[in-house]
Amino acid sequence: MPKANILIVEDDASLAEVLDYNLSQEGYATAVARDGQQGLREMRLRCPDLVVLDLMLPMIGGLEVCRQLRADPATQEVLILMLTARSEESDQLVGFSVGADDYVTKPFSVKVLLQRINALLRRKEQGSVDREILVSQGIMIDRRRHRATVGDLPLDLTPSEFGLLTAFVRQPGRAFTRAELIDVALGDDAIVLERTIDVHIRALRKKLLGHADLVQTVRGIGYRFRDPADVAAPEPSV
Repeated sequence: MPKANILIVEDDASLAEVLDYNLSQEGYATAVARDGQQGLREMRLRCPDLVVLDLMLPMIGGLEVCRQLRADPATQEVLILMLTARSEESDQLVGFSVGADDYVTKPFSVKVLLQRINALLRRKEQGSVDREILVSQGIMIDRRRHRATVGDLPLDLTPSEFGLLTAFVRQPGRAFTRAELIDVALGDDAIVLERTIDVHIRALRKKLLGHADLVQTVRGIGYRFRDPADVAAPEPSV
């Protein structure tokens, strides 16, 4: 089973670097956001399995970030481990009341934090329905086995195409910018022209055959996967 995806939302650059390094060493796929606003944007783009969320953040505080994640159907199932320098019981209760799954106070041992993260992920795996299967409008994606099908036909996708299709199917109707899709398909360290993503989209549409129209162009922005709610219902016969 592949390791989980973890987003670190922490404004302390040195701590974020330590967490990023240690989680990567454990085999987790990681990303870092330095303020609450960026954290929300990355959450909605990547939909990670768990977020390590600092309470005291610039732009948007950790509590508000937590509230918004729990209110959004696309992110409400994500595990949230909250970090804070505060240790009063009342602060912990507030964190749990807005939807945090666990709470660790600073300073802390990285080893202990890793144990808490592992425990959260194990508990979720044992007690939840598998979220690795994504289905929308005839497209099925099995993230665990890295397989995709259209109807009953397997799709032969490159890693970049698989990443794009996964992002689309997970959030149908959402308009992604080309820059966001570069992050999804190629990684946020990729240095490429935004138009490069158009090449990947054309290749993906070609492989989707009769379902190619599910990937829609959003003029002036980028692309989206057709929202099922936008499909017009047939008019009743008279």
